[in-house]
Amino acid sequence: MKFTLSWLKDHLDTSASLDEILYALTDLGLEVEEVINPADALSDFTLGYVKTAEKHPDADRLRVCEVETDEGMKQIICGAPNAREGITVVVCKPGMYIPGLNLTIKVGKIRGVESHGMMASEKELELSDEHDGIIELPSGEVGQKFVDWLAENDPAKVDPVIDIAITPNRPDALGVRGIARDLAARGLGTLKPAKTAQVEGTFESPIKVTIDEDARTNGCEVFMGRLIKGVKNGPSPEWLQQRLRAIGLRPISALVDITNFFTIDANRPLHVFDADKVSGNLRVHRAKGGETLIGLDEKEYTFAEGMVVISDDNGVESIGGIMGGQETGVTNDTVNVFLEAAFWDAIEIAKTGRALKINSDARYRNERGIDPLFNAPALELATQMILDLCGGEASEVVQAGEVPNVSRAYQLDTDRVQSLVGMEIAPQTQRETLTALGFVLDDKDMAQVPSWRPDVQGPADLVEEVARVASLTKLEGKPMARDHEGVARPILTPMQLRESMARRTIAALGYNECVTYSFIDQASAELFGGGDDATMLDNPISSEMSHMRPDLLPGLLQAAARNQARGFADMALFEVGPAFSGGEPGEQHLLATGILIGHTGPKDVHGERRAVDVYDAKADAEAVLSAIKAPAKAQILRGSPDWWHPGRSGNICLGPKKVMATFGELHPKVLAAMDVKGPAVGFTVFLEEPPFPRNKSATRPALALRDLQAVERDFAFVVDEGVEALKLVNAAASADVKLIESVRVFDEFIGGSLGEGKKSLAISVRLQPVEKTLTDEDIAAVSEKVIAKVAKATGGVLRG
Repeated sequence: MKFTLSWLKDHLDTSASLDEILYALTDLGLEVEEVINPADALSDFTLGYVKTAEKHPDADRLRVCEVETDEGMKQIICGAPNAREGITVVVCKPGMYIPGLNLTIKVGKIRGVESHGMMASEKELELSDEHDGIIELPSGEVGQKFVDWLAENDPAKVDPVIDIAITPNRPDALGVRGIARDLAARGLGTLKPAKTAQVEGTFESPIKVTIDEDARTNGCEVFMGRLIKGVKNGPSPEWLQQRLRAIGLRPISALVDITNFFTIDANRPLHVFDADKVSGNLRVHRAKGGETLIGLDEKEYTFAEGMVVISDDNGVESIGGIMGGQETGVTNDTVNVFLEAAFWDAIEIAKTGRALKINSDARYRNERGIDPLFNAPALELATQMILDLCGGEASEVVQAGEVPNVSRAYQLDTDRVQSLVGMEIAPQTQRETLTALGFVLDDKDMAQVPSWRPDVQGPADLVEEVARVASLTKLEGKPMARDHEGVARPILTPMQLRESMARRTIAALGYNECVTYSFIDQASAELFGGGDDATMLDNPISSEMSHMRPDLLPGLLQAAARNQARGFADMALFEVGPAFSGGEPGEQHLLATGILIGHTGPKDVHGERRAVDVYDAKADAEAVLSAIKAPAKAQILRGSPDWWHPGRSGNICLGPKKVMATFGELHPKVLAAMDVKGPAVGFTVFLEEPPFPRNKSATRPALALRDLQAVERDFAFVVDEGVEALKLVNAAASADVKLIESVRVFDEFIGGSLGEGKKSLAISVRLQPVEKTLTDEDIAAVSEKVIAKVAKATGGVLRG
């Protein structure tokens, strides 16, 4: 929506500056997209007086002028035919940018004579296309700014053009008067009284209008018009042409320009027919389908069945509410016109305009909603303007249909502003705001909605209008009231905290987070124990998203395959999210899964780069369990699912049935099916499995330091080659739970003198006394228990 500042001031009596108006418009919800201010390009130019003008010694058409400026006398050479002494001119000094020439002027020599500037023409300053001579001003003082002189004497030439964005719910702001009303309500001036007119018809209109019954419903509710005979069409007045040009409209003729003026000024599309080209009467009806019309844009349109059109006895002459036809369009030879004002159904306009691909100003406004009660006043005002500019004589008004009743009222609850907006506005201020916007309030605060505001549909909209005018920029952040004093209770649940901690920990370990779809293809789901009917979607997006994922690994492996295809060989990816074992609400579990592929780092001269292995995944899984405060005493057991390598994977458990995490190398068959170049290791932490700590306090327990010296004893056991080291470690640790702090394997030996099928496992047992220093007898007793426990559990004997 474009308009000029002077056009706005036709409706708004204001002394506000342009910047204040621009800020208020955006703050009111009418966002300013662009401002074109001609004064910005003319701000440097000043007035000068030509003292003398003599012929150039080497050029007949050039004059050497002595010009009095605010910087003293300047010698300027000018070739304009009207350059002479005694005139007031616009001076452009060296260093100034000339917009019409797209150059910065400099001191130069013309035929050997220096010129210190130039005297500008209107074209050179982009004020018009006039370039036959320099600007001659009838008044003005030397040194006065040219923009100030224009503002006083020819303000149209420095009239700023404002372009604002209109949201679909504000059709009233598609007219300059509606914009002025908003600014007046904000307090930036006073809304001038609306213009009125009442033209008495002197004869009966020979053209009648009717609306077919099927077009009254969701078509055209009221159609009004009158004949104006004896008009003299031609160019419109200069002020009207200037306004239309300023906003990008091309002046055509007085009759057409008048309808365009009302479209922009009052959001009221109108149409004029050449009455001498109308055959019989005008009828609003729905098209049967197949009719054609050449529009004013010279394009041919074919109508579908049900489109609302205007016809005379010869056929369709106008597309209702969208565009007129070329056949009955007015020209400079038009003598008699029929002026039309109608109220159309907004949805029908939108459907027809979209189907015919017509984007006209009339369609733009009619489909958003115009003021139905302004139909008759607009017809009178347009009639008066036509009579004033084109002369003629008006007939009586003919009408078909009735103006729809859009009256409605809502209760203004002045206390709801605080609850809905959070801003305190005095009740009287609220009432004054609504009154300024055109609402009518009674003594019980029932607000009658003005007919030009179809967007106001409830009491909450009244509050929005009040808050909008009061300015939402005045909102102050206030903390919500607490139910009780003291520290606020935590908002996140323990599981949400655990999920967040797992995500942060894995990211801190160097993994990159992925967010994949919860849907995967059936083949991938079957690789990870899913893909059955229980997890199949009824209406999948595609065949690649047919089942709910049974694990997070498929999505991560698919992401790894895509990255490998693009040349990324080393990856650390993770995801935290749900996996699904069925389709019921309780058949899902929260997982934290990570995968490592490739090597630990880039190549270097120290040879520290190595391929990732199962122990990297194990360490990361244990780090996550530690971060979520899972119990530290855990067992490593076999029995991982089939998609893990059977000999290079394990479960971190609290018991045979309480699995907290799984880690290991992924099975080569799974990697081949997922098109991933392996090997690849990973882990999955079942975030819901570890029990929550009994102590829910945020404080840490007291640091327990032992003042008694710890003792370490090493044992080497010969066991069968198939005995697991973990089984031996667990047996040794159970020998004395109170004294034994840790057991770890530090050596393995196979072959040699041990014989076939045997191996040696060396362990270090750390004893930490609590009550007294250990004696040799105490240490020996514990050592015997360790040997006995290991022998019973593994059949191992001390190595000799």
